[in-house]
Amino acid sequence: MSKILQKSMIPNNNIHAQSIGRDSAIKFITCGSVDDGKSTLIGRLLVDSKSVLQDQIANVSKSGQIDLAQFTDGLSAEREQGITIDVAYRYFSTSKRKFIIGDTPGHEQYTRNMITAASNADAAIVLVDATKLEWQLDNLRLLTQTCRHTLLVKMLRVPTIIFAVNKLDAIDAPDDSSQAALGFHRICKALRSFAKSAGVVIHSIVPISALKGDNVVFHTQDWCGYEGESLLSILEKLQTTTTKEVSTFSMPVQWVEKFSNIKDPHQGRRIYWGRVASGQITKGQMLAIYPCGEKAKVAQVLSHVRSEVNAKAGQSVGIILDRELDISRGDYLISSDPNLHIQNVRDVKVTLAWMDNNPLVLGRTYHALHGHRWVKAKITKIISQLNIETMEDQEVKSLNANAIGTVDMSIQETLPVLSFKKSKEMGSMILVDTATHSTAGAVLFNDPEPLLEELI
Repeated sequence: MSKILQKSMIPNNNIHAQSIGRDSAIKFITCGSVDDGKSTLIGRLLVDSKSVLQDQIANVSKSGQIDLAQFTDGLSAEREQGITIDVAYRYFSTSKRKFIIGDTPGHEQYTRNMITAASNADAAIVLVDATKLEWQLDNLRLLTQTCRHTLLVKMLRVPTIIFAVNKLDAIDAPDDSSQAALGFHRICKALRSFAKSAGVVIHSIVPISALKGDNVVFHTQDWCGYEGESLLSILEKLQTTTTKEVSTFSMPVQWVEKFSNIKDPHQGRRIYWGRVASGQITKGQMLAIYPCGEKAKVAQVLSHVRSEVNAKAGQSVGIILDRELDISRGDYLISSDPNLHIQNVRDVKVTLAWMDNNPLVLGRTYHALHGHRWVKAKITKIISQLNIETMEDQEVKSLNANAIGTVDMSIQETLPVLSFKKSKEMGSMILVDTATHSTAGAVLFNDPEPLLEELI
């Protein structure tokens, strides 16, 4: 699992990017509590948008009924238990857009899998099961896992959050069609109240029936008092990039190669290979190398076939500088920009989402991965934990599985970081248990000043 999350925390690692491209495809996830209908919703999207073949439908049909969840539940344990365990990806397109869907698990013990998918999503559909809520009450309480997943997608800077209130058809009485409308109204009120307290920006709240198809692909007239568009219509109009990230060029060095087999004015210079994390790179640009702070000019930008190119975010390139510097795997090449304010940190206050089943141990050494650099790190102090129900910080002595807290961290080596709000690549890090090698936590660097820092 640690390998999966390591890849996912690198924002330009793009599933299916070669065939459809990030610029043309919307990547969205479905999330929420267990059995809220996430897999069924994806199945409904695929079937009603005519994105599955007849033989695929036949394979998931029993007694003439289509089991919509079977389109994404690929593991045998998922089919047997009727739950989602791992993240399942499906691809489909309409006449207007192409989509990559990530079906994430709702169980608390698989929250780390949900984080894996959310770290690269353009949008998140948070499902809310109306039948699990006391919709008869004016001030109803949302499920804890619904709130947790919403907070996590907000923390991970998923640009668009859509709430889909599912199974409203199940609370509608045959002789009183107003119950679904009343339930939807009260659930909307609870969602807006929670979003306000959590600082979550809601794009849309849509009443749906994933099982029957209401408001999923086609709008259902005069249902629940909703006059907006269907869920698919909303998705078709989303932008692939709506967050304001640093547009400055940045690239973590993945591999250093001695340039010795090609006749060129720069023969003998080293090539620094990596995937461009942000911005664009061209010949002649001035770059700063972090954490050392040295500067150099770009002599060449090479493609994988050693031809000169200009590159942008998401492309893998080799960069040759105009002078030799001590640069190794894990260092960053970044446009020389005095206004960027990159922080070289060792002791820092961070937000930590704890995902290990074992509680966080103060003072214990964990492996940490920042970009392509592995270092050792310790949590020296737990400042607070976020109470998901009250949205207030509370003092705790430990962080358990799925807890979100603020902690002081000591890092073995100096790392160049930006806040996560400015750069997913430079603003995030994962912790890995040194004994089990499983992903223990996701670290987000914040805007507040670190405890010890050097501004360059």
